[in-house]
Amino acid sequence: MWAFLSSRLRMWLILAVGAPLLSWLLGKVGDTIEARRGPNGLSHALQAGRDFLAGHAKGPLARRSRPGAGPNLPAR
Repeated sequence: MWAFLSSRLRMWLILAVGAPLLSWLLGKVGDTIEARRGPNGLSHALQAGRDFLAGHAKGPLARRSRPGAGPNLPAR
């Protein structure tokens, strides 16, 4: 079925569903490692991956952490 979807729709699905879920997973693993062993290179790399994916995620699951990125804020 995946082959019958247009490339635009496939990319939107990846960005709308896959990126936020992977971002959440990387953040949870990074936080768990940091809680058990303290801050280290691996936990920082996982958290940086979370931040990168959260910034590129689109759709209803995306976190809006940047100021002015919320859906109900007036445009400037």
